[in-house]
Amino acid sequence: MSSSKPLSVLFVCLGNICRSPTAHGVFEQKLVRAGLADQVSVDSAGTAAYHIGKQPDSRSQKAALERGYDLSTQRARQAISEDFDRFDYVLAMDSENLRNLQAIKPANGKTDPVLFLQKYSTMSELEVPDPYYGGAQGFEYVLDLVEDASDHLIEDIQKRLQA
Repeated sequence: MSSSKPLSVLFVCLGNICRSPTAHGVFEQKLVRAGLADQVSVDSAGTAAYHIGKQPDSRSQKAALERGYDLSTQRARQAISEDFDRFDYVLAMDSENLRNLQAIKPANGKTDPVLFLQKYSTMSELEVPDPYYGGAQGFEYVLDLVEDASDHLIEDIQKRLQA
């Protein structure tokens, strides 16, 4: 990812087919609405290599599309150690992925990974639950959580860009 944009955001879950692509798509659209799309690049990745090259889960795509977010152009990739120098925000969906990220972060990597919801959400959840093995309601709940935290992340980015 080479970008001339001032800031960059990476969302990370296990397989990069449910939660992180949802966050990626939601956040990208919210950046457009906030007039920040030309200043922030967005990507997503997984800590496991299960689904490299595949589209997001069809249930994630369906739930997201019903709210106006198109995930169809995304393809899964695995998080790598270079991501900690390429991204200003490395946001894990849950504690397992946070630990996985911490394990691959180089000692001199510039960005420390954090839990997305713990850092940016006003809701009571600290982690984005994995909807993969659940029903449609799980994908809707992921969207609820991600939309809330994305709004607060945008506020943080706006402050950072104005500083």
